[in-house]
Amino acid sequence: MKYKIRATQNISRNCMVCGVENDFGLKSRFYETESDELIALFTPQAAHQSYPNITHGGISAAILDETIGRAIMITHDRNTFGVTVELSIRYKKSVPYGVDLKAVGRITRDGGRIFEGSGELYLPDGTLAATAKGKFMKRKLEQITDKSFTENEWFVPEDFPAEISI
Repeated sequence: MKYKIRATQNISRNCMVCGVENDFGLKSRFYETESDELIALFTPQAAHQSYPNITHGGISAAILDETIGRAIMITHDRNTFGVTVELSIRYKKSVPYGVDLKAVGRITRDGGRIFEGSGELYLPDGTLAATAKGKFMKRKLEQITDKSFTENEWFVPEDFPAEISI
């Protein structure tokens, strides 16, 4: 499936999922599609392994949690986040590290303060590796952190692809 990309989302310097300066982070990038879904691109490394050559399941949960929780920014604003209330994961395939992976997330119900979403994690060949469903509470960035973060650590990457295929 091909997704047309219309925007990229902010990332940070030190986040475990998107932090570009976190030596042990995933360094994920997040792209908004024309169909109001969010795609995360990332490459887990050996530091993220559980069993030999397999990414830890907690890493799969973290990327799905982040992707679904960030999807609310597509229909609200860049400073509205989803703080996890409940998350359910179904693991279907082992996830290798050292390969490019993709996660897709979307909002399935927006009930005001609480919203629900779902997402999938895909292997490089497009095989479904994990699915997730969750409930999230909307929080403004200023409710979670201080102005120093938004001024010094929160930024938009300069480039993004026109299209992503899964």
